[in-house]
Amino acid sequence: MEEKKEREGEAESLSPETPQTGRLRGRSRKRTDAPEGKKKAGRIALAAVIGTAVLAAAGAGYYFLETGKYKTAFFPNTTINGIDASGKTVEEVKSLIESGLSGYTLTVQARDGASGTIGTEEIGLHSEFDGSLEKLLEEQEPGQWIRYLKEGPAHEIRTMIAFDGEKLKEAVREFPFMDPDQMREPENARISEYDSGTRSYSVVPAVQGTELVEEQVEKAVAAAIVSLSDQVDLDAEGCYTKPAVDETDEGLNAAAAEMNRYVGAVVTHTFGDAREVLDGDTISQWITVDGGNVTLDESQAAAYVKELAGKYDTAYKTKTLKTSYGKDVTISRGHYGWKISQAAETAAVLSIIKNGEQQTREPEYSQKAASRGANDYGSTYVEINLTAQHLYFYKNGELLVETDFVSGNESRGWATPGGAYPLTYKQRNATLRGEGYATPVSYWMPFNGGIGLHDASWRGSFGGTIYKTGGSHGCINLPPKAAKTIFENISQGDPVLCYHLAGTESKKTAPAEKPAATTAASTAASTAAPETTAAPAPEQTQPPAEQPVGPSVELPEGNTDGPGGGASPEESSPQETPASPVETAPAVPGPVGPSVTAGGDEESFGPGFADPAPEPMPGPGGPGA
Repeated sequence: MEEKKEREGEAESLSPETPQTGRLRGRSRKRTDAPEGKKKAGRIALAAVIGTAVLAAAGAGYYFLETGKYKTAFFPNTTINGIDASGKTVEEVKSLIESGLSGYTLTVQARDGASGTIGTEEIGLHSEFDGSLEKLLEEQEPGQWIRYLKEGPAHEIRTMIAFDGEKLKEAVREFPFMDPDQMREPENARISEYDSGTRSYSVVPAVQGTELVEEQVEKAVAAAIVSLSDQVDLDAEGCYTKPAVDETDEGLNAAAAEMNRYVGAVVTHTFGDAREVLDGDTISQWITVDGGNVTLDESQAAAYVKELAGKYDTAYKTKTLKTSYGKDVTISRGHYGWKISQAAETAAVLSIIKNGEQQTREPEYSQKAASRGANDYGSTYVEINLTAQHLYFYKNGELLVETDFVSGNESRGWATPGGAYPLTYKQRNATLRGEGYATPVSYWMPFNGGIGLHDASWRGSFGGTIYKTGGSHGCINLPPKAAKTIFENISQGDPVLCYHLAGTESKKTAPAEKPAATTAASTAASTAAPETTAAPAPEQTQPPAEQPVGPSVELPEGNTDGPGGGASPEESSPQETPASPVETAPAVPGPVGPSVTAGGDEESFGPGFADPAPEPMPGPGGPGA
């Protein structure tokens, strides 16, 4: 009995109504918790399944509901002629169109703030339906509506909104901005004028202008009306004439870069202490551009170099010499001096410009002189007084040789001409050949075509007035020792200055036996022609008997230089020195020179000559009678 009560009491303690305390209540909670949790989880899972089924059923229902809707309405995001027809029936679209036509006005926006309007009455705007809307709806597959939730179809139909096309054209033409006289043509992008401040060019952007294309305007306005838009922007619709070239054009930008390379060049020419700078300010005047084609005018570059030559060339230009007699003479003939090779220098300048270089340079010369100072002949030169028949040879300012000589035979028209000339070359042991003679000389130094300095061992005396009737064919005949000293100290290109000086004539001659002066002498000028104290020897007007004398050769009247003299127009002016007998004599055949046969080694060449001496040419000179 007690055991039964005990079990009953235990059972009683597990009932829900019995307060649960102590370990017994704790055990009873553990026994009941686990089954309850499982029940709850099951209930949640069941609810989820039911919910999913409900949602699926609801979604399916919504899909089918919408599918049914689009049997009589247009898909989402549908436009017809620009009108939003989304979810609307055919009748609703028609009603929308009808309502939109009432009081419809289109604003046409042009550039520069100009605008105009077109209303319903002006163009006879009305609705016009021909079943196209119904046909569009029939062609829809209602079940496909979900595909157009983000982007729908855009339809264009021919009839729906109609207007009178001719009235539309008239209305468009009435806009003030459609008046051709009010339009501004577009301007292409271009390269700017040269900016002397920045010494550069830039690309000027295109100007759009206000020139409208009428057909494009009509098309844009008609499209806006058909879609019942309240505004159309002609600029956005591309109705304006566009520039053919804008600022992004590659060819235009490449041309600007090329032009900037040209004007970025700087050529600084040096002429002694003088400078001439060629930069973009001048170069810009030589550049032309046609579209993307840049041209550098080479003729203007040549003109620039020619201008430099005119300013700095001294060849063929008058020179002033302070003579050894203390008087100044003007030498206006001869080609000694600086002479720019214009073709070569023009090519060099163009190359520098095209490469955009900056260069300081001397010009390319075809002939150089000794100095860029007050005179171009420097301090090494041969001074030949044709009146006094006396010669001085200075080297670096020191007098090395002073001697009498015999020049060209004046009575036979072979007078040696005055002028300033560079020594052409020098040659040992040459044979001077002319018509009927061949004369060997030890020292041959031509300076004016075939006229040259050389020894004349056959002469018994020099100086005085021998030249008037017993002179050479045009050459300067020298005592052998004087010729030797000059030869050993002169260089190709050294100046030979021949002149006449009134008041210095002397009838005294120097015997051939007397050695030529070779000691240094003062360069201070004397005031009278040098004289010799030696008794004059009889004049020898003919070379030794074994040396034949050739006949003269007739030259054009007035030619006193003889063949090979190379006179230029600049040389043709008369002497400005006091007149001498040769200068005042009537025009007669000029001096005739020999050809030259080398009998020894040619010497090296002096300053200003890049090439070896040419083959000797026949010309004035040689032993003379």
